[in-house]
Amino acid sequence: MSVIYVLLAISIFVAVLFFIAFIVSVKSGQYDDSYTPSVRMLFEDELVKSTKDEKSS
Repeated sequence: MSVIYVLLAISIFVAVLFFIAFIVSVKSGQYDDSYTPSVRMLFEDELVKSTKDEKSS
């Protein structure tokens, strides 16, 4: 039974460690997307709009 308590404590410690690493990476800008906004104007949105107009008529 004591093994379960040890494993539970270790798993909670590892989970907290990964959560702290995630929070630090989000605050440091690791997941910020700096590429997509610069090429967004190159994507063609007119094709999507024209298919929606054809469905409504």
